[in-house]
Amino acid sequence: MTDPTGREAVAAVWRIESARIVGALARYTNDFALAEDLAQEALAEALVNWPREGVPRNPAGWLLTVGRRRAIDAFRRRSALDEKYAALAHEMDEGAEDELWDPEQIDDDVLSLIFISCHPVLSREARVPLTLRVVGGLTSDEIAKAFLIPTATVQARITRAKKTLGAAGVPFEVPSGKERAERLGSVLSVVYLIFTEGSSASSGSDLIRLDLASEAQRLARVLARLMPDENEVHGLLALLELTAARFPARTGPDGEPVLLEQQDRRRWDLAAIRRGRAALARAEQIGRGLGYYGLQAAIAECHAVAPSVEETDWDRVVLIYQALSQLAPSPVIDLNRAVAVSMAQGPAAALLIVDELGKAETLANSHLLPSVRGELLIRLGRTDEARTELEHAIKLCGNERERAVLQRKLADLD
Repeated sequence: MTDPTGREAVAAVWRIESARIVGALARYTNDFALAEDLAQEALAEALVNWPREGVPRNPAGWLLTVGRRRAIDAFRRRSALDEKYAALAHEMDEGAEDELWDPEQIDDDVLSLIFISCHPVLSREARVPLTLRVVGGLTSDEIAKAFLIPTATVQARITRAKKTLGAAGVPFEVPSGKERAERLGSVLSVVYLIFTEGSSASSGSDLIRLDLASEAQRLARVLARLMPDENEVHGLLALLELTAARFPARTGPDGEPVLLEQQDRRRWDLAAIRRGRAALARAEQIGRGLGYYGLQAAIAECHAVAPSVEETDWDRVVLIYQALSQLAPSPVIDLNRAVAVSMAQGPAAALLIVDELGKAETLANSHLLPSVRGELLIRLGRTDEARTELEHAIKLCGNERERAVLQRKLADLD
């Protein structure tokens, strides 16, 4: 007989530790593609053994040890009993799996993995999906939703990227100097998207994936120490801290979403708000103006310091969104700007923006556009049209918790 909790434990450990395990194996083998294959083999072995024999005392260490053994087997098969094989065997003899996890160390396996995945040998379109898949543990479907592209396109880009890294013999290391600066934009994008998926999960039964969000925050803090003179690094850290500060109030006792206007702001994490505002101040002190992440952090700060939704400085929020839209045009940014406009100028002005976005069809497969449009139509008293939009949003929404909120709104109309 097998224990179903064993399979659940495998899934839980893999979800939390997969990036670190792949990172450690990549450091030992110096082969990115091989490291992921070894981690997958270890995962497969755990799925067989843990339900039958029980969950080991150190699950992550168990997976890493199995991965290393498979690495040794691979080198044996290649008849490569050289210094690398000897070093791997020596690490095994010393039981070195416990060295894996120093979460505050600058020489960080996960951060190294991100910088490798963002190597300039890869196309810009391939870097971020590869990193989100291997480091963030996101599925191809989740990545496709983030980029508003087909899942098959994501899968093809990831496959090509792995082959390219292997052919180029990219070393496992955090680059220094100029190389680090060249890859920074992609690295920040990856950390931001990991946090985004964590803060608003695109699928599943949880609204917030704290494992992803917390890992993204940790990586942002490491980056801030690694590159203290980069204003966008501090801007990203500020954004993540200020957004995460609202997590305690974003869900109710049963995990159901709590909308911003209904949140108990006394539950917001004041320490996270202080850290976020300090990081934003640091970004402003460095100069060169706030960038993509810094501007979003400035919007998050407007919410963080406001006593209520009604007392939020919505005119300032609209102005920042306009600047953000000029800096990095995006339909999602414009949709958020429409929400801010609805608060500052009324739903009719916002609906004009939303209708223009609908004509472009870039958000055709996202539930965000019909859910916002439905809310605006409700406020305008156009109930029948609102009902149609909410029904469409429910069909497109992949997250169970968000879908429940939309269904309640629809029920309220009826």
